[in-house]
Amino acid sequence: MSDTTAEAPAAPAAPAPVRRGPDSLTDRLRSPRTYAVLIGSLLLLVLPFYLDRFWLQAGLFAMAAAIGAIGLNMLTGATGQLSMGHAFFLAVGAYGYCVLAGESSTGNGHTLTGLGLPSWLAAILAVLLAGAAGGLFSPIAGRLRGAYLGIATLALIFIGQHVLFNAGSLTGGYNGRAVPPLSLFGFTFDDSELVVAAVPFGSSEKLWYVGLAALLLSALFARGVLRGRPGRAMNAIRDHRIAAGVMGVPVARYRAGVFVLSSMYAGLAGVLLALVFQRTVPEYFGMILSLEYLAMIVIGGLGSVAGAVIGAAFVSLLPQVFTHYSDSLPLVSAPGTGGLAPGEASRYLYGAAVVAVVLFLPGGLARLGLARTKKPKAPKKPAVPKQPAAPKNPGEKS
Repeated sequence: MSDTTAEAPAAPAAPAPVRRGPDSLTDRLRSPRTYAVLIGSLLLLVLPFYLDRFWLQAGLFAMAAAIGAIGLNMLTGATGQLSMGHAFFLAVGAYGYCVLAGESSTGNGHTLTGLGLPSWLAAILAVLLAGAAGGLFSPIAGRLRGAYLGIATLALIFIGQHVLFNAGSLTGGYNGRAVPPLSLFGFTFDDSELVVAAVPFGSSEKLWYVGLAALLLSALFARGVLRGRPGRAMNAIRDHRIAAGVMGVPVARYRAGVFVLSSMYAGLAGVLLALVFQRTVPEYFGMILSLEYLAMIVIGGLGSVAGAVIGAAFVSLLPQVFTHYSDSLPLVSAPGTGGLAPGEASRYLYGAAVVAVVLFLPGGLARLGLARTKKPKAPKKPAVPKQPAAPKNPGEKS
C-alpha cells in the first residue's frame, strides 16, 4: 500500500502578447514623417497659384539640379566612382533636345540643323542620347577608379566645350540656340496664357508640374535601385572592390552600367534646364557646373536620394536668393556694381558648407534630418524568470 500526494495541475501558459512592429503599415501612416510628406506634396502642387515667375523658375532649376544630382549620387556616392564630367552629359541632353525637336533655320550667322521631331519624342531621345554618350565612355569608367577616373571625366568637359563653341550648325556657337517648347498630348508648355482658377499660367507654371513628375519618377526609380540587389552590389564595389569581385559581383559591368544610368539622369536634367532657360548657352555647361554637382551630393549626403535633393536645393537656390535680396544682405551687391556678386557669395558659402559637412557631419544634411526624426528604441522588458518544475513524489513503499 502506498501513500502518494497528487500533483497540482500546471497553470495554463499565458498567451504571448501580440505586438505591432515599429514598421507596420499603421505606424507608418500615423508617423509625423507621413504627414510631413503629404503636407509638402500639397504645398508643391499649389505653389504655382501663389508664386511669381522668379521663384517658379528658381524651383524648376532646383528640380533639374536634383535630378542630375540623384544620378551623380548613384555613381559617386553609391558606387564610389568620381566623375568630374557631369556637365558634359547635361549639355548632351540639352542640345540633343534642341537639335531633335528644332527646325532647320538660320540665326546668329549659323545655319542651324534641326530634325523637327515631336518635342516629347525628342526629349526621350535626348535622354537616350546622353545614355549612349555615357555608354561610349563606360569601358573607361569600368576600368578606372579614384582620381584616375576623375581626370578622365574631366577631359569630357574640355572636349564638350570645344564642340559646343565650334559646332555652330548644331549648337549655335557662342550665342547658343533657342529651345523649342515641349508639347504633350496637344498641350504646349509655352508662354501662351492659360487661365486656371483665375490665375494666368505661363511656361513656368506649366513646366512646374512637368518638373515635379520628372523628379518624382527619378527619385522613386533611384530609390528602388539603391534598396534592391543592384544597390547592395554597388555599395560592395564602393567599400571593397576585390571582395565584391570574389563574391561574384561583375565589377566592371556594374561600373559601366551605373555610369550609363547616371548619364541618362544628367541628360534628363539637361532637357529640363533647356526648357526652363528657353535658350542654351555653351558657357553654362562648364567645369563650375560639374563642381557644383559634386558639392550638392557632398552637402546633402553621399549615397542618399534625399541627400541629393536637399543638396541640390541648397546649392541651386542660394544664388537665386542672394540675387533677389542683394539690396538687403550685407557684403552682397547686384552684379556689375563693384561689390561681391551673388554668384560668388553663394560659392563661398556652399564651399564652406562642404568643409563643415566633411569635418563635422559626414552623412550630410540628410543624415542630420534622419537623426532628428528617428524614433528612440523602446527599452527592453525584463526577462521573466521561469518557475521551477514541481518535484515528483516517488511515494512510499508499504
